Order: sequence, then structure tokens, then C-alpha cells
Amino acid sequence: MADEAVAEHPAEPAAPKAKDARAPEAPRGGARGDDNAKDAPDAPGSSDAADAEAAEREKERERAADRFKDRTRDPLAEEQGEEEPTDAAAATRARRSGQKLLASGRDLIGFDRSDVGRLHIGDINIGLDARRSGLSMRDGPVPEEELLRIRRTHIEPEGYVRLRRALEARRLLVLGGAPGTGRASTALALLEEVTRDGESGQNAERVRRADPERGVRELAAQVVAGEGGRLRGTGYLLEPALDRPGTLPPDGMDLDQLASALAERGSYAVVVVSVGSAANPLLAGRYGAICPPAPTRELVAVRLRKRLEEEHGDPVRVGGGGSARDGDGGGGLDGHADRDRDGGRDEGRARGADQGGDRPRGGGPDEAGSLSRLLERAAELREDPEVTGAVGLDDLRPAEAELFASLLAGHLLGSVGREELLSGCRGLAAVQAYEWFAGVDRALAAPPPGDGRAPVRSGTAALFHPVAFRIALAVLGGASHSAVSAAAHLLTWELSVQSDPDSTPARPLFCDDPESDLALSRARPADGPVDVAGAEVTGRLIFYRGAALPAAVLAELWDRHFPVRAPVVRWLRLLADDPRPQVSMRAAVAAGELSVRDFEHGYAELVRPLAEAPTPRRRVFAATALDQAAGHASHRRAVRKVVEDWSRHGTPALRWTAAMALGYGRSADSMDDTLDALARIGVRDDGEQLAVASLNVVRLLTLPECATVLRRLADWTGHRGEEYQDLALVSIVRLALTDVDEVLDDEPGTPLGDRGDWPLLLALAATRPELTGKLADLFWTALNTARSRDVAFDALETLLRSASRKDGRAWTREGLAALLPALTAEEHDQRRLKWLLQRMMRDQDRPLTEERARALWRLAVPARQRRSDEEESHG
Repeated sequence: MADEAVAEHPAEPAAPKAKDARAPEAPRGGARGDDNAKDAPDAPGSSDAADAEAAEREKERERAADRFKDRTRDPLAEEQGEEEPTDAAAATRARRSGQKLLASGRDLIGFDRSDVGRLHIGDINIGLDARRSGLSMRDGPVPEEELLRIRRTHIEPEGYVRLRRALEARRLLVLGGAPGTGRASTALALLEEVTRDGESGQNAERVRRADPERGVRELAAQVVAGEGGRLRGTGYLLEPALDRPGTLPPDGMDLDQLASALAERGSYAVVVVSVGSAANPLLAGRYGAICPPAPTRELVAVRLRKRLEEEHGDPVRVGGGGSARDGDGGGGLDGHADRDRDGGRDEGRARGADQGGDRPRGGGPDEAGSLSRLLERAAELREDPEVTGAVGLDDLRPAEAELFASLLAGHLLGSVGREELLSGCRGLAAVQAYEWFAGVDRALAAPPPGDGRAPVRSGTAALFHPVAFRIALAVLGGASHSAVSAAAHLLTWELSVQSDPDSTPARPLFCDDPESDLALSRARPADGPVDVAGAEVTGRLIFYRGAALPAAVLAELWDRHFPVRAPVVRWLRLLADDPRPQVSMRAAVAAGELSVRDFEHGYAELVRPLAEAPTPRRRVFAATALDQAAGHASHRRAVRKVVEDWSRHGTPALRWTAAMALGYGRSADSMDDTLDALARIGVRDDGEQLAVASLNVVRLLTLPECATVLRRLADWTGHRGEEYQDLALVSIVRLALTDVDEVLDDEPGTPLGDRGDWPLLLALAATRPELTGKLADLFWTALNTARSRDVAFDALETLLRSASRKDGRAWTREGLAALLPALTAEEHDQRRLKWLLQRMMRDQDRPLTEERARALWRLAVPARQRRSDEEESHG
């Protein structure tokens, strides 16, 4: 047939003759031309004698076509209306992002810690929480041994010199930072340095800790008193408890009074506070400064060097150099000189002059050789991908660096095995989560400082907001900062009401401090895509600084704090109703992880109630949570039993939820079992839930067992039951109308993932050539079945229009080039394609250009056949 034939614009053919609705025409394999010509667009009409019967059959065909079209609706849009988009692609991306953050392999960690203040691994017994041990000494001098240790091992953070000069100039420094970041150690290092050559001389009490229960005014009085005039040139460290309800932070006049008293006595003071709304006015004043955390590499290097020196009894000098302050300790691993340089340089110095080759990871000191060789091996072990993955933290705090160095040293010296090393590394995040939540609400039961009045509970919202933000970040990590913050405020409300049900908690409106939230939660911001109404825009996202923290927070929350489960469950149900997929789907993944930790509770409180909810959004939440639990081998059998029971005996809502869970491909023993369950759901009650069943059949086509799904679709088209036929036909049409990124879990970079905006039918034809014939057979069946023909033709038109983009760039031509020749192998099919192209060219709203129509015709009809048709037409 000549190319020009496409542009001849003949009159549209008469409507095709209706066919028996109970028996769709068989897929290609027999003589499809003779049997199916009666349903072609140019098939002849019925005889005059059967006009009445034909008219009735035509009406029945139209009714069947209307019913079929209704079953191709989006089952997720019931609550919004059929024409409302559902952002299925955004939901898929959000679920994938949530799974990535919780797939660190530590979701079921059960770190054994009877006393988290100390940890025992192998023959290592080490204190973990330097912050707590420091506060245990009140109103007393800091031992000279501790000051000496700080001089030797403290790593100066960036800007240390600036902090020291500010302290020397003003006598008073308000130092802000997140707990555990080494702020107290930095404060002691500053006080030790400025008092070393001052009036205190070698006084054993030249650095003192002040009672944290006392405020700035009490410290000023203590400085003036000076223990009867005995103390001069003393350095004071104060960590006031500003987070206790009813406690007011000091004002500027209080600080000025303290600074004046310090100047009078030739003394210094550092007031350490946590960043947050209570301390922000202090940090913004003339005495305030932020204490950055020490660099992780140097922290670990110094601690590791110290541990190995303790074993060998002699200090090691690697790379030369000395301390910029006191000459105590060399350069190399501790990196005292030039604190503001790139923290990564210490690794090069640690490796020494002789790199050597691959060395064993364990063994005693005799096998290690010299201490420098041991340090070289330690640097290699520290960068081992398995070790860094087990740690799961982007940066380490001082106590964590101490433990990490001890574990590395123990492994190198043979006292800690490989599994113990990795287990101990995984425990770092668990210890951080423990510290975040341990005794948060104890302050509510304590009276305010001063008199013995009743406890003040009006500050519950301010007290619970930091922990609520950490929980929200564990659940919604990777979402926009605004979404995480809003969810944190919802959870703050739930926690406050649960803690004090007789009072309405205050909801401060202008107290948020994003920088404080980041610091207190070990979080980091990043610019990234956010899905809004089906489009991607750039937004400010937020993540934990470490892949281990989300799972560790959820484990700590669920396993050790049972009273908090009730408000968290209420909060997750609120998130299930959120119209933003970035919120609801991430929350569903987290709900699945929590259910794994206690399946009985998760099923009873979250999964089952939401699975029976009247709205599709809540049922999708329940299905996603079930699938997340099915991803764990320990719970897969239980999930499959639940889904099996729902598909057989459940209410309509439970069957709907079961269908959505089956679509993920992990809620049945095999692909055939999955398809059997979907068929049971789809054909029951006259196909009431055929729409959701067919949607999940299409979702299964993105899995490796795609060929099995196509085989079962072909079997259903030949089934004697009309409901099975409809399930197959609706699935085939939906396959042509569904984009890849609406159903695919794969990341970009896979053959299907790189075609996210392609119709799935064409993407499969382009990437799985061995399936092209089966795909063409199934779609041809839909085109030649009376009740599905109209919808299938509309789908074919959509496929044809996707060949190129509006700007002319190629889009799905590769898929059409694979599918169309197999779909139009016979003359009858080619005439139908020609008729459709002509109709598209005459479309008043979106006319197809003649050039594009000819290009599509060339894709469908091989050149050899076009030449043969042209020769025949010219005689």
C-alpha cells in the first residue's frame, strides 16, 4: 500500500458487527483473519430480515461496551472522582524512597545493652556517654588528669581559635551546640588553655564545673565569693538545664553581671547550652557562639592512636609535626597542627610511607609487625565499605569515635571478631536513639528550680517537639522539610495530649528554628525533586545524617517505650489521610517496619483497621504496610496467610486491600498463586472489584515473571466465564494506558526505569523483544472483541500519538516499531490502522500531521510489503 494512501481521507467505515460477548476471539495462533473479519471496522451489516435482532444486539453491545469502559476506570480515584488524577507515579517514587531509607539491614537490630552508659564487647569495656559522665560531677574541680587527657586528645573544631579569642576578650562565652557533639569537651579545652598561665597557676582547682541546677546569677555570686578569696583566675563550666518546663533562660543583664564578676576575679566562664528556641536569644547576643562538631576522621584517628599506644606502651610518631598549642603529642593521626585544614589529610599521613599490599584484617600484634604498620592497617579497616556501612553514620561524635576506635583496635589485635566488630558498629546508631528518648518526660514530673511548688506542665509542647521531630524524620526522611516539620507538630500535639489529657497543650506559632531542628536531630538539608500535582519541582528536602538512624529511631521507639505507641498510631492514621504521596506512602512503609517489630500490635492497630476503611487512600496505606512486612522472611508467611484469607473470605474492603498487596508481588507463594488470588477477587460479585484486580495484574507485569502473567492473560481470554474474559481484556487495555513510572519500583538506570513516561505496553515491547508477539496477540484480541473494541481503539490512538514529543523529538518510536508490525501482520489489520490514522488526521482538536501519519504507517508496514502493494495498485 502506498504511503499516500494514508492521506486519502475515505469515509469512515460502518460500525463493526457485534460478536458473542461470552467468547472473545482467540489470540493469533490459528486462522485469525477468517474468523475475525466479521468484527473488523469494514465488516458488512446484517441482513434485512434480522434488522430487529441486529438492533437489539447492537444495544446490548453498547451496554456491554459501557460496562467495560466503567471497569477501566482508575480504582484509586473513587473518592476524588473518575477524572481526578491520583499521582500514582509520585506514590511509587515515595514508597521507593522510604524503603531505601529503611533498608539498611538494621531494622531488627536487638543491641544488647543493660546499661547504655557503658558497653562491653569482647574484652572492651568503655563508657559511651561522655556528656552524662561530665554532669555527674557538680560544683567541683575538674581533676588535673582529665585536663591532661583533654590537652592530649581533644580535637579542635573549626573556628577554635576564634572561640578562644572571644573568651579571652570577654571573659564569658555562651557556647551552643547539640548534645553529644563535644561542646563540653571544647569548653573544658578552652578553659584549660586560658587558665593555664593565668592567676590560678598550677592550682588544682583552676577549672571547675558549676552545678547545672544553678543559674547564671548563682554562678556570678559564687565567682564574687571566690571560696573566701582563695580562687582567682579560675575557669567555670556551667550547663544550665534550660529544657525543664518553668525554667527561664538568663537575660542580657544576668550575663553582663557574670562577665563583670569574672573580670574582677581574673576568671573565665563558658556556659554550654543546647541550640533551640530557649537558647537562641543567648546565642544571638554578644557572648554567644556556635560550637561546630570536631571532624570525624581526626576524632577516630586520635582515639585509635591512643588505644593502640595503650597496648604497645609507647607513642607512635607518624608523619612528624607537633601540636600548635603545647607540643604534647605529634602530628600524624591526631592532627593537632593547623586545625582548620582539610580533615581528610590525616588519612594520608596515617598510611605512612610504605603502603604494602592487602593484609589480613585480624590477628595479634606479632603478626602486625611495627606499630606504624598496625596504624596503616587500621586506616584501611576504617575505610572498609562493610564497616562504614555497619556504622551507618555520616559523622561520629566523641563518644561514638571512642567506641569505634576501640572496636577497630580490638579487631586488629585479635580480641574482637569480625561479626562482633560489625555488630558493635551497628550499635552506634542504637545508642544515639536511646539517648534521644531516655527519660524525655521526666522533667514534667520534677518541680521547677527554687521553691517546692507543684510541677509545671505547660511546657509539654516545647519539651516533646525535638523528639517528635526525630520520629517524623525517621518516618518521612527524604520528604520536604515543611512536610516533616508539619508532621512533627501533629505528633507533638498527640504526645502532649497523651502525657497530660486534662490540659490543652500550647501550640507556639513562631518558635520553630530549622537550624536547631537539624542540629538536635543530626539531620541535613538537600535540594531535590518534590512531586506536586503530577509535576516535579525543586524543594528543600531533609534527611538524617546517616542511613542507620531512621531504623534505629523506630526500633528504639517501638521496643522500649510502649506508652508512646498509642499517640504514634493515631499520628500514623492522620498521615494515612494526607493527600501528598510523599507523606502517606513513606508513613505506610514505616508502619510496615513497626509492624514487623510487633506484628500482633501493628496488625490490630494499624493494618486491619485501615484495610477496612471506606477510602482507597487508607486501604493503599494498609496494603503497602503489609507488603513492607512481607519483605522480611520472618513475617512473609504470616502476611501471605492474611492476604489469602482476605482474598477468599474478606469483606469487599478487605478484598480490595488484598488485591493492592498482591500487586507488589510478595504476598503469595508464587506468581501463579498471586494471579489466582487476583482472579478470585476480580470475578467475584459480577466483577465488582475487577478494576482494582486488573490494575494489580498490570503492576505484576513489571516483575521478572512477566511471561507468566502474559500466559495467564491469554488463558483468561479463552475462558468460558465472561468475568475472566473481562479481567483479561481490562488488564490488556490498562496495560496500554498505564505509564511505567506509575507501577515500577526500579530506580532509573534499568531498561524499564529509563522509560518512566512510556506506556508500559510499548516499554515492554522495546525492552523485552521475546514478549512482543504475546503482547501483540493480547492487544489484538482486545481490538477485535466487541465490548472492548472502542476503549482499545482509544488506547491504540494514545499509543500512536506517543511516537514523538511535541517538539518533534523521538519518544516511543522504538516500542511502536516493535509492536505495530506484529499487530498489523494481516491486510485486514492494516486497513484498520489506515482508517485510524485517517481519523486522527481529521481530528479537529489534535489533528495528526500527514508527515507523522506516514511515519507511523512506515513503522507498521514493512517496506517490502509497501512496495508490493504499490506495484499491485499500479497494475
